[in-house]
Amino acid sequence: MIEMKEVSKKFDRFTALEKVNLSIQKGSIYGLIGSNGAGKTTLIKLLAGIYRQDSGEVTINNDPVYENISIKQKIFYIPDQPYFFSQYTTKQMARFYKSCYPGWEEDRFQRLAELFEVNLNKKIHTFSKGWQRQIAFILALSSNPEILILDEPLDGLDPVVRKKVKNLLIHDVAEREMTILISSHNLRELEDICDYIGIIHKGTLLMEKELDDLKADIHKIQVAYKDGTPPDKLLLNLNPLHTEKRGSVYLFIVRGEEAAITKQIRQTNPVIFDLLPLTLEEIFIYEMGDIGYAIQNVMV
Repeated sequence: MIEMKEVSKKFDRFTALEKVNLSIQKGSIYGLIGSNGAGKTTLIKLLAGIYRQDSGEVTINNDPVYENISIKQKIFYIPDQPYFFSQYTTKQMARFYKSCYPGWEEDRFQRLAELFEVNLNKKIHTFSKGWQRQIAFILALSSNPEILILDEPLDGLDPVVRKKVKNLLIHDVAEREMTILISSHNLRELEDICDYIGIIHKGTLLMEKELDDLKADIHKIQVAYKDGTPPDKLLLNLNPLHTEKRGSVYLFIVRGEEAAITKQIRQTNPVIFDLLPLTLEEIFIYEMGDIGYAIQNVMV
């Protein structure tokens, strides 16, 4: 299990994280989302053992991460911009990682290189950004880490390669119980593969939930009434996060149990009533709007 307990981190006078508590179960895929500058990369680098927290605990299976070689041999981190040694080929980088990771599997490295059609003898810096990211995944998966930490992992990959990568990640989670932490602004892709979601804003973890529970707790509702407006009592009970009128139809975003919400609305005898699913992107927008990070109309 990966845990953060009351973790804070400052850079000079800037507080990047403040009293963050986080828990990631073994064999799960955890999606970390948040506004720009929320502290996602700082949190990731603490979990990877690159940064040291100012206070609190960062542990994996109850062992501290920072300056712990045995723990770091179980972690592979792919940053937003993958780093490779200058002038190295993929084969040379593979030799380096083989010396660092006890779980390195040479046969798998060769199979993955063939699958992604990578020229192992070509210097990595001559590849495009998308190809470099593919090479990073080949090296990561060949290392057989217990924990894979990814920052904007699929950026620059074409749709076919994205599908290959996602299938490989899901396979390793299913077969080896590998744990994955993904930070990304592409919420549609996180929605496809994540079990858990954490939302961070201004250095504070607002919530972490199973994705299914998160979706079950917030709803999009469309209603219309003969006299044109919903009863005041209904609006008071629902306390919507967002209200919008589209012609004669009202749209509400509300929190709560689906059965209880449905019962309240049906008691008001609407002529139209639809309960619609929300995407992870919509949930993020409305949750952030609820704490004041709302989308504003800008006229130029």
